[in-house]
Amino acid sequence: MKINIAIDGPSASGKSTIAKRLAQQLDYVHIDTGAMYRCVAYLAINSNIDLTDEQSLGEMAETMDIRLSVDGKVFLNQKNVTEELRQEEISVGASKVSIYANVRKAMVKRQQAMALAKGFIVDGRDIGTVVLPDAEVKIFQTATVESRAMRRFKENQNKGIDSDFELLKNEIEQRDYQDTHRKESPLKKAEDAIEIDTSEMTVEQVVNLIISYIAERNYFYD
Repeated sequence: MKINIAIDGPSASGKSTIAKRLAQQLDYVHIDTGAMYRCVAYLAINSNIDLTDEQSLGEMAETMDIRLSVDGKVFLNQKNVTEELRQEEISVGASKVSIYANVRKAMVKRQQAMALAKGFIVDGRDIGTVVLPDAEVKIFQTATVESRAMRRFKENQNKGIDSDFELLKNEIEQRDYQDTHRKESPLKKAEDAIEIDTSEMTVEQVVNLIISYIAERNYFYD
């Protein structure tokens, strides 16, 4: 049978990478909720909407068109913005806009509707606690700040983007604080989630661990 898998964790802990690989192996659909909030930040910045203007952000979130393709591409109002969304300015902006209740309400509504049919892997900050509290499998994925900053640093290097390791580290620490202290749906581990520290683990090791966790609980997937 198909189930839903929720993966939560802080910024740059590798949630999306693991979710995508799991989706490929299990023939599931990956819903990248972080990309959806980055879409809100991206459109706001490019529309000159202040990231502290809660009302305008909420109204925009209700009407914007976000589509996630099976191959991982993100389309915002019919435009492919996949690469633009990975910019650090957009990631930081996403953390800022996600604190607002009306923005989260609009995004959560979309995410829950997507996952109704089962067979989805959803990653973000509040999936196991708010978006999909009834998900059959919940993972809380962590990693040290240093390892997360290094992953982002290497990712930028591979893309030819100049980066400063210490700056990336500071930005990640700032985002951790914002995500864990926000009023609306702060980042926290669901009571029934299994915690995995990926600091010293490969992608394959994490994926295999999660699959073994699913098997141990007698969930069968097609």
